[in-house]
Amino acid sequence: MIGLKDMAKKQKEKLILLDFFAILSGTSTIGQSYLFVTIVNRIFLKNDSFFEIIPLLFGLLAVLFARTFFHYLSGRIGIRMASKVKRDLRNSLLHKFSTNPVQTSIQGQSGQKVSVMMDVVDEVDSYFSNYIPQLFQASIIPIMILFVIFTEHVATGVIILITAPFIPIFMMVIGFKTKDKTEEQLDKMSAFSGKFLDTLQGLTTLKLFGQSVEQKEAIRKGSLGFREATMDVLKVAFQNSLALEFISMLSIGLVALEVALRMIVFQDLSFYTGFLMLVLAPEFYTKLRDLGSAFHTGRGSMGAFKRLEYELASSVQPVEWGEGCLNSTTPPTIELCRVEFSYGEDDTFSLKNINVLIRPFEQVAIVGKTGSGKTTLLHVIAGLVPLSKGEVLLNESPRKLYSEKAWFDGISYISQDPYLFSGTIAENIAVGGNTSATREDIMEAAQKAGISRLVESLRNGYDTPIGEAGRGLSGGERQRIAIARAFLKNPSIILFDEPTTGLDLQTERILQSSMKELSKKSTVITVAHRLHTIKNADMILFMDNGEIIASGTHNELLKSNETYRNMVSVQQGGL
Repeated sequence: MIGLKDMAKKQKEKLILLDFFAILSGTSTIGQSYLFVTIVNRIFLKNDSFFEIIPLLFGLLAVLFARTFFHYLSGRIGIRMASKVKRDLRNSLLHKFSTNPVQTSIQGQSGQKVSVMMDVVDEVDSYFSNYIPQLFQASIIPIMILFVIFTEHVATGVIILITAPFIPIFMMVIGFKTKDKTEEQLDKMSAFSGKFLDTLQGLTTLKLFGQSVEQKEAIRKGSLGFREATMDVLKVAFQNSLALEFISMLSIGLVALEVALRMIVFQDLSFYTGFLMLVLAPEFYTKLRDLGSAFHTGRGSMGAFKRLEYELASSVQPVEWGEGCLNSTTPPTIELCRVEFSYGEDDTFSLKNINVLIRPFEQVAIVGKTGSGKTTLLHVIAGLVPLSKGEVLLNESPRKLYSEKAWFDGISYISQDPYLFSGTIAENIAVGGNTSATREDIMEAAQKAGISRLVESLRNGYDTPIGEAGRGLSGGERQRIAIARAFLKNPSIILFDEPTTGLDLQTERILQSSMKELSKKSTVITVAHRLHTIKNADMILFMDNGEIIASGTHNELLKSNETYRNMVSVQQGGL
């Protein structure tokens, strides 16, 4: 990802304008000083009348207006630069979050993401609206002023050359400390935002289970942490301002002392020149001091941008399902390489060192006792949970290269209790396909799933409404609608999570027949425990305690693994 400097360089036209307005602003500043000194000199030393200096007063007024106007234009350009960069950053974040919404929802809290998109992006503003314009002015105007000072009085120029470097040196030291403190502040703010939003969303549940007091204390601690981090940033800012003011005043004092000695003691310096030095020197140091304050703000923006870089680091250019090494007719080869997953740091259960190769059109069964990790492994293969370690490859290419939409368009996941929405039967089947599916396509999918006869027996047929979560339908009927979704979608990969559990024998046979039909065009991966479901699989993955302890066909595992043999023996009634 490009940095803030690169983003600024992309807006070349605005940078050229900043350069131009800085030169005009410097010219106005020098002209203002000359006019002011000339007016004072002619009134108090040459005793000119008020009417004689009226043209000079109008000239001074015009120069003051011009200086203010050029400064306004410079700031306006900086604001426009900041607006464009913030818009681009928010579009990048929105694209990343919307491209992979499932993975995005898993990785971090929604409150943190809102905080990053709104608050953290806003922190970048000051780099372009404040720091960049001040950088141009501080790089051009002081040089112009120093040139004028050397032409008028060399000694003052030498003093300025000796004292001026202390401001940027101190500015850099403070700036780096500011960046670190700002990063810490933004982390605390994101954590606090995420915790606060999560608590609000689950407030009813927390109340019901009596956990609201604990969450209240957690929010209080988060807010105090954010407050302390903010105060640390402000402390650095106040220290920076104090130090810059001290160095500037000390330098101006040295210039004033030298001018006073030359004018009063040595009497080799005219009032006009000495007064001009006393007017130009503060202008010189003011620009450096303003740059120091802007640099402090800019380093804070860099800390915010580092947080954005981290958020966008995992964003990759998605590849569509039909591109590259994947196509719609042949399922991809799926390879899990050293995959590990844990539900949390304090969770004792985890998947460990999973290495699996699943070839196209292969029928794979995942078996094991309850709690061995079967469903979790299926979730990992489906891409519903993020990996702790390892990688999932599709035809030897990392799955993360493919957009979430492309991946989920190519798979179907049928759980033990598939979710049905409030709507008609036809609408619930059509959820599994694309928007162009016709009524004929839906009816054909229902027939293949073995539910067409039931639907056609209803008064409204496929337009029969069903309740939310499938109320009004039995478990087997919900399963068959889920199977119909898969037929309509025609996926390359189908994942079944014990789909026949709790069904009567007749319904189970209908589903088994439908699953067999689906397997002709897809790779099928099934979590199962019934013998007739797994014995014909091309490969059986036998799991225990989050690990694959054995793999092979049914006959191979009967010969090689005693635990599997015992499990089969139990299902056969000990025979």
